[in-house]
Amino acid sequence: MSKLYKKWFFPFVLPAFAVFLIVVLIPFIIGIFYSFTGWRGSFFMGPNGRTTNPFEAFLGLKNYIAAFKQESFRSAFLFSVKFTVLAVIAVNVVALAQALLVNAIGKAVGIFRATFFLPNLLGGLSLGFIWLFIFNNILTKVLFGKEGVIPIKFLTYMTDKDPNKLMFAILIMAVWQMSGYMMVIYTTGLANISDDYYEAASIDGANAFQKFFKITIPMLMPSFTIVFFLVLSRCFMLLDQNIALTNNAPQGYRMLAAQVLKVTNDTNGNYGIAQAEAVIFFLVVAAISITQTVILKGKEVEMQ
Repeated sequence: MSKLYKKWFFPFVLPAFAVFLIVVLIPFIIGIFYSFTGWRGSFFMGPNGRTTNPFEAFLGLKNYIAAFKQESFRSAFLFSVKFTVLAVIAVNVVALAQALLVNAIGKAVGIFRATFFLPNLLGGLSLGFIWLFIFNNILTKVLFGKEGVIPIKFLTYMTDKDPNKLMFAILIMAVWQMSGYMMVIYTTGLANISDDYYEAASIDGANAFQKFFKITIPMLMPSFTIVFFLVLSRCFMLLDQNIALTNNAPQGYRMLAAQVLKVTNDTNGNYGIAQAEAVIFFLVVAAISITQTVILKGKEVEMQ
């Protein structure tokens, strides 16, 4: 078995590694190089304002300084941090509640799992346009009267009054989409908890809340590590849904950080600054994700 494994390991792994190398790793390294140059997409602009080759167009940290000076990037990044914090809390609460509900149901468990999981199968833009229709039509009719009586769009109205209200619109959509996927991870974690722990706690006189906080939560720490990482990374990289809800509006307070990179390219064509923003974005997300994983991994060790 071991000889067969060694024989076929590399032939099977090689295609996936080649795709990762060509699609992810090489473009990532090239992108880091571009972030230090005056790249304009199809040509390089040197410090003297003339078209030149890549090495003469080296600008050092000027693109990074310019990225930090952009108000749209700073406001959008703050918007992303606020949204991600709220999303991590909301998605985990809803997903865990769904998992506990599904776990308590004796019959038709598969139907409920599939129902909760279905929103995760929708694409980003289609999901965004679905919720844009819900916000701008259904909620408008419910909250402001019959359609056509009050010429107002709910999402536009809420955003114009307070731009931060858009965050809650994206939050509702993100929770609806992600919670089903995270529920599957939690149900797997719950299935791995032995009933002996709960029976022993019942004999000792523990109530439902004590069982939940003393047994369920500690034993679900491996699931929390996975779910927190997935929600953090997906929320920080959210793009399609934000574009659909805002109609790609170039206002910093309406954009998540990932959308700023696209708008930077569209508005001034300075791909070097956009690449610098992408590198900053990557470093921050990587630092947060690694820190979160290390902390929760430590909790797993303590609970074992």
